Order: sequence, then C-alpha cells, then structure tokens
Amino acid sequence: MFAGFNKTHRHVNGVDIAYRIGGSGPGLLLLHGHPQTHVIWHKLAEPLARHFTVVAADLRGYGDSDRPAASTDHAAYSKRTMAQDNVALMAALGFDTFSVLAHDRGARVAHRLALDHAEAVQRMVLLDIAPTLAMYAQTTEAFARAYWHWFFLIRPAPLPETLIEANPEGYLRSVMGSRSAGLAPFTDEAFAEYLRCLQRPGSAQGICEDYRASAAIDLEHDRADIDNGHVLTLPLLVLWGAEGTVGRCFEPLEEWRKVATDVRGKAVPAGHYIAEEAAQVLLEEALAFLRPAP
Repeated sequence: MFAGFNKTHRHVNGVDIAYRIGGSGPGLLLLHGHPQTHVIWHKLAEPLARHFTVVAADLRGYGDSDRPAASTDHAAYSKRTMAQDNVALMAALGFDTFSVLAHDRGARVAHRLALDHAEAVQRMVLLDIAPTLAMYAQTTEAFARAYWHWFFLIRPAPLPETLIEANPEGYLRSVMGSRSAGLAPFTDEAFAEYLRCLQRPGSAQGICEDYRASAAIDLEHDRADIDNGHVLTLPLLVLWGAEGTVGRCFEPLEEWRKVATDVRGKAVPAGHYIAEEAAQVLLEEALAFLRPAP
C-alpha cells in the first residue's frame, strides 16, 4: 500500500499528527472517518499522486496521531480544533492553499476547516455525510438504528471506552461489518491497520471524545454559523452511497445547499465506505471535480 509515499509525523497545533505524503503538484488533503485511519485511501492515493501532492493524515485521536486528554467541554476534539491541526499541517508542508477529499468524521472536520479557513481551501469533496446539525435535528428511528454508535459513543465516560477496550476487534467488526457491504470491502492488510490503531492506548477515549464534541461544542459552532449567515462559498462536491443510510434518511443535496452556495453531488454505487467499495468511481468523480477544465 502507498507505494512511493513517505509515512511520518509533524508537531502542529500542540499535537503530533501522523500522515503519509506522496506525489507532486497542488496540495490535496485526505481525511478519514471512524473507526479507521488514513489507510482508507490505499486504493486511491497512488493514482491521485499523479496529479497532486497527496497528504493522507490521521485525525487526532485516531491512527498514529496523538490522543489528547479529555475535557469537560470536549474542546480538544472539536472539529474547529481538528481543522486547525490540518490547516497547520498543510502550511508546515508548504501549502497555504489546497483541496480536500474527506470521508465521514474527516468530512465533518473538512466542513469546519472550510468555514474557519476559507482562504485556504480551493475545492472540497465530502463523502457520505449530511451536515452534523441537520443529522442530529432530523434523527429518526431508522437513522438511530443504523447509526447506533453515534448515541453509544456520546455516553459519559468511562462506559463506552471500557466496552470498546474490552474487545476492540469485536467493536471494529460490529461497526464496519454492519453496513450494507459487510466486511467484504476491507483488505486484510487495511483491517489489520485499523485494528492495530484501535488497540493503541487512548484510542477509545479519542473516538468517544470526537463524538461527544460533535453532540456538544460542534453544534454550538454550527448554530452560530447559521445565526450569522456564515456559509461555505467554495466549490463543493458531495457524494453518498446509494446503498447507505445517509441517502435513505436525509436529502444530502438539499441539506448542503442550506449551508453552502456552490454545491453539486449525487449518489454513487456503494454503501458508506465509498473509498474502499467504489474506488474507481470515486477516483473518476474526484478528478473531474478537483481538476476542472481551464
């Protein structure tokens, strides 16, 4: 995996962020989701690196990045703080402007990054999410059953952490295997990396704090944006899995058009884990959007 890429880390925004970098050309930041790592991009990184300098980062709390201590307001895992990590990382690597391709939790970080650092982001592709506030506000029984982990992980510590740490592999298989494609999309090598990182001390706390922040301080930030009329103005492509929950329970394009001015998107033939289920489709869609005709 990741032939031609260098795996390293950089101390930015008070934490060490692990990442792989490869390729040449304009900067492209890749951000992963839960309960995974930057390895989700292993089928896409090399072809993307023919056109971009690709930086595939581990979010704080995940992968081989640092796991800061929890706090009562969950600010250390707010999407604002996680966005600052990645803006600082890209700047340290020489990219004051760049594009973003992000999935799941990483896409929520990317949303905040483009709001708080609009001057830095040129174009953005978000995979299989609707805005966080919209998803919480419109929660239905069908959504709650499919995304049960949203409500499990935000329970007060230490219950969720204790249960995850008791059986990390069971948790990983339950969360990832319960989606439409089961565990079939994940190679043995990729799954082993997800498990290795989930077994690292502090991983369960980092994951829970990420979700606790999204149900608390992140919603405060999102509501403030709405009250102030602060929306995304960059070109935005949103893709969601035709077999996934987001498209069944929400109207993704409609929701994104409430918070962004330049949006396009569609369902693609996959479930939630688009980068591993439909890599070629995603590559074609992403390149057509991120490399517009002159």
